[in-house]
Amino acid sequence: MKIGLYFGTFNPIHIGHIIIANHMQQYSDLDEVWMVVTPHNPLKKKSTLLDNHHRLEMVYKALEDYPHLKVSDIEFKLPQPNYTINTLVHIQEKFPSHDFSIIMGEDNLNTFHKWKNYDEILNNHHIYVYPRIDHNEIKEEFVNHSKIHKIDAPIVQISSTFVRNSVKENKNILPLVPKKVWEYIDLMNFYK
Repeated sequence: MKIGLYFGTFNPIHIGHIIIANHMQQYSDLDEVWMVVTPHNPLKKKSTLLDNHHRLEMVYKALEDYPHLKVSDIEFKLPQPNYTINTLVHIQEKFPSHDFSIIMGEDNLNTFHKWKNYDEILNNHHIYVYPRIDHNEIKEEFVNHSKIHKIDAPIVQISSTFVRNSVKENKNILPLVPKKVWEYIDLMNFYK
């Protein structure tokens, strides 16, 4: 089975994440997309990051109606700080019959050469790239690489930061997140 791993803090998950994940699964050779909820990105302020179990719960709620989209908490069990290469080694050992690929935005591809053991990742895994409006020129070594697949997906300009700020400003975010996620945010009084 071919699995695409879509990493993110999902703080919160929004319709943009689901549109991208669903598109990648439907319009590529991936059988499933696993949304890998990451414990903490060192580049993001921790104070705005909800606890792991709340973000995981929102992703479960968001994906209920999508049988080919799954949620994964695999990185919660790994030592921190964690690197993608460690997750890939761990998940491949846990699911040896699956073929894992990474899903990333074009902006991440521009800095992929800075990832720990990026060459080892490329040797063992495919990368599915979705477009961004504000991308820079892609490094030459990645342009026609046999393991890097650019997928012509819709460009979604919604961010979790925008959703959080909108909640704080008491705006209606219902069009931006699945209804069950909105209900959970409202019930738990998050991002106020």
